[in-house]
Amino acid sequence: MNSETITTSNRTLFGDFKEITKAGLSISVVFSSIAGYFLGILSLSEFSWTTFLLLAIGGYCMVGASNTYNQLIEKDLDKLMDRTKNRPIAAGRVSNKRAFILASALTLIGIVILYLINPKTAMFGAISIFLYTSVYTPLKTVTPLSVFVGAIPGAIPFMLGWVAATDDFSLEAGTLFLIQFFWQFPHFWAIGWFLYDDYKKAGFFMLPTGEKDKGTALQIILYTIWLIIASILPAIFPYVGIVGSRLYLTPISAIIVFLIGVWMLYFAFELYKKRDAKAARKLMLSSVSYITLIQLVYIADKFLR
Repeated sequence: MNSETITTSNRTLFGDFKEITKAGLSISVVFSSIAGYFLGILSLSEFSWTTFLLLAIGGYCMVGASNTYNQLIEKDLDKLMDRTKNRPIAAGRVSNKRAFILASALTLIGIVILYLINPKTAMFGAISIFLYTSVYTPLKTVTPLSVFVGAIPGAIPFMLGWVAATDDFSLEAGTLFLIQFFWQFPHFWAIGWFLYDDYKKAGFFMLPTGEKDKGTALQIILYTIWLIIASILPAIFPYVGIVGSRLYLTPISAIIVFLIGVWMLYFAFELYKKRDAKAARKLMLSSVSYITLIQLVYIADKFLR
């Protein structure tokens, strides 16, 4: 085997690894955990590169494991959908055995790494994998309520960073969980809308009413409103007796977060009016921008005030 063949083979393996662990998604999830970590530390002097790296690597392993298990379980269904038929397992580039070994290894490595931070972080990471693979994934072909179940592991990463920093599950950690929990619904229902026909081929019915109708669009609007409310909760902490919280949000930042939420809500109303794939895609993109922007605002508010 010549060097060119080896290089090509290595590129293929790396590409399959990126795809089977959904590198883009995994990195975005790790970003949420890192944001939660920064919010959990008292000041930059408390920052630990060791904890930071353990959280990033362990978090990627846990999300990558979940994604690999998911593709292993759904390999036959993935073959039916245009967007997933070329995934490594569905296309036959990675065998079931190798995929299972990879998922198991990532799970064990991830749990051990997160345990090195503290046991609570490892526990929540393990809960996330269990719910995603053992509950959410099987429910996707059974009921639209699967999205509610999937929102739980999906909401853990933001909170996970806080727990890594504080070794404590507190009201603040619960607030971070709540924000990302409500965010899941408009985000995934928007995806379920513009990929409706493709999902239908595999028997996935992700929309709350099962159809691309006003009922689904209305629920997207309602959950976006709940998301906006949850996102500005830290601003009222001092007014309800929670003084000196690490998660306090100043009024100016709360207004910025609110306006970003209104911007996302605009696209939710646009979907309600137009009810087409283009509007759903715009809402999905705005939701991705929303969660990233508010996390950056939270961090900037904490360290720049």
